[in-house]
Amino acid sequence: MVMFMPAGLARHKEVKPDKILFIPHDNRPISDKQTAEVVKKLGYEVVVPPDDMLGNRENLGNPDALWEWLHANALEAKAAVISSDSLVYGSLVGSRKHNYKRGEVIERVSRFQQFRQENPKLPLYVFGSIMRTPRSGMASGHEEPKYYRSYGGDIFRYTVLTDKEEVEGLSRRETKEKAFLRELIPKRDLNDWLGRREKNFAVNEELIKLTRKNVFDYLVLGRDDNAPYCQTHMESRHLSEAGKDLGKTRFQTMAGIDEMAMLLMARSVNTLRREVPSVYTRYNWGRGPNTVPAYSDEKISISIGDAITAVGGTAVSNPAQADFVLMVNTNPNGKTYEANERNNDGEDREGSKYFADLVSEYVDKGYPVGIADISYANGSDNALMEQLKKRKLLFKLCAYSGWNTPTNSSGFVIAEGTLVRHMKKEDVDALLLTRYLDDWAYQANVRNTIARQLTWLRGDGVYGSLDTKREAVSLRTQKMISRFAAENLPAISSLEEIYVYFPWNRMFESDIQHQAYNDIHFFKK
Repeated sequence: MVMFMPAGLARHKEVKPDKILFIPHDNRPISDKQTAEVVKKLGYEVVVPPDDMLGNRENLGNPDALWEWLHANALEAKAAVISSDSLVYGSLVGSRKHNYKRGEVIERVSRFQQFRQENPKLPLYVFGSIMRTPRSGMASGHEEPKYYRSYGGDIFRYTVLTDKEEVEGLSRRETKEKAFLRELIPKRDLNDWLGRREKNFAVNEELIKLTRKNVFDYLVLGRDDNAPYCQTHMESRHLSEAGKDLGKTRFQTMAGIDEMAMLLMARSVNTLRREVPSVYTRYNWGRGPNTVPAYSDEKISISIGDAITAVGGTAVSNPAQADFVLMVNTNPNGKTYEANERNNDGEDREGSKYFADLVSEYVDKGYPVGIADISYANGSDNALMEQLKKRKLLFKLCAYSGWNTPTNSSGFVIAEGTLVRHMKKEDVDALLLTRYLDDWAYQANVRNTIARQLTWLRGDGVYGSLDTKREAVSLRTQKMISRFAAENLPAISSLEEIYVYFPWNRMFESDIQHQAYNDIHFFKK
């Protein structure tokens, strides 16, 4: 007897969402769940390792456990976006502080080849880091070995001269300065730092070789915090040369690192959907595309072009033909300020109204507009946000980003901007709200105020290590963000339920949770 399934049952058979494996380079909210959340809103199942496997500031992560997790979860996955730093060192911070031997890290890289043999049809998108060169011990955020706090500025300057010597040569005075620094920096510390970099460089060379063998569908190596001359810049030049035969559609080195996961998540989705999103870019007046932003070694137009390539997109010259219109808020003088500086007070600056006029014009024409807010690093431009608020443009955008370094912001908003056209309006608004609470409310405003008030709070703790003040800082931050939201954002439901955590025990980044992610009626009726 032949049995037939009723048509109604066939139509209502549950269809599982496509599964994407995602191994971030640590468990910071922006690296981990905020990146995954963007793709989840498209209906994909994003599978991430348990938090205790991922690295943070103290726990450098567990590479062997992550490898086991990857093998165990590969079945039925449609794509995998993987941090090589996590699978080789445990985490991004682990890549800077580990004590693994060269043979250990190279052996872990070789496991990718076995994984590819076991999963021949699974698209693999891999991102890794070219170790950063912080300008000082303070700039390192205690994420380098302890000696960097004492000699970080000297090490940075030494590598500036080393890189410059290779590119254009040194003056007699610079040659003497380099020799002096070589004597000044303790030999053991410099050898430790350079030795770890040598391992990192060797790992990245092996990753390029695996890309050439078609183990990876795409590989990007991010230049973590760097400068026009430094060790990171020098190593990137050599790695770019080593992989130049692959072409940018298979391998890139790029300025930045924390945005790479979002870029490759977008690439995986665009590839699954067989789409090549088109992006039109418009800059503020002045230096605009020729701006070399803080923490970078190249013009922002180059970084943005690389990011568009990384998501599998293409640049277009007409906004009417674009799937996403990227507006880049740069300072006319080409400088990048810090969001906690006094001049970020919300008063109009040169270029503020002009840029807001551009945004208004493009929104009024019906273009899908997103903003890379990079005139300040580590937070929003308050003058721009005031203009957007006055003009009621905040939730007429389709994407926004103004966190951390300029390339972090521009890369993240490009990736998100190429995906949001497939989302519901309430989901787009929820993602915007996350960025406004984090980048604008917290990073550009509340954080600075709380930092000045730390001495008022009971307990032991400082900005970079909150310790027993952690809970008090969370509660005070929640109240201040709620007040900021009430004064600056539209009437949005559930904003009174804001919770703030500091997962890395420092004020630099926070985990701001709100109910709008799950709100069906996002705006109050």
